[in-house]
Amino acid sequence: MGQTTLRDLNPFDILDTEFARLDTYFAGLGDAAWNRPSRCEGWTVRDVLAHLAGEELYNRACLDDDLDRLFALLDREGIKDLGTFNDWCVDARRKRTVGYVLDEWREGNADTRRRMRARGADAMLTTMAGPYPVGLQAFHYASEYATHGDDVGVPIGPDEEEARADWRARVAVFVLDEQGSALVASPISGGYRIEADGMTAELSTADFIAASTRRLPADHPLGDGLRRALVCLA
Repeated sequence: MGQTTLRDLNPFDILDTEFARLDTYFAGLGDAAWNRPSRCEGWTVRDVLAHLAGEELYNRACLDDDLDRLFALLDREGIKDLGTFNDWCVDARRKRTVGYVLDEWREGNADTRRRMRARGADAMLTTMAGPYPVGLQAFHYASEYATHGDDVGVPIGPDEEEARADWRARVAVFVLDEQGSALVASPISGGYRIEADGMTAELSTADFIAASTRRLPADHPLGDGLRRALVCLA
């Protein structure tokens, strides 16, 4: 299926939209709201913002073609994997004001989005996984912003829900294919039919997206095998 799944979508417009959605939401939060638990285990809404701000270190290193310098910094900090990097990004910002972290994220993210759009979708970007098309990386970032938007409770207007769910599901289908997954996801009315290793199930589009980002509720009836096979954007 490959990139044809996404060919009619503009990754940079989608990325801008998801950034703006988060930014507007964050800008309207009062003190108490920042300390609410998010859907990310162990993280508050404030922690999610700190995570997003910290990720701009990686985004900038990719755009600067300077991952070696970032890796050297992380090595000095004793960071060996993605999990400890995420925790470090959050912990490093605990003593900073919310306003400072919000401005840090806004400034870094604006630069990231501007530079990616300027390069164009087909240009190649340095990443930890090797050279990767800028447009596809923008889809990955947009998917993450949408997921974290849901994690912190960003409201979605009824007129936006269908189109937003459509591109998110299509990105998940693309990434499953890109990763060489044995799982086949086929669109059906209102959702997706999934098949893998002789197992089949039908999911609503919302549940398909949740499963792809490891956000499907524990009490959902989807079996463990298909549940594990669907995770591709977490």
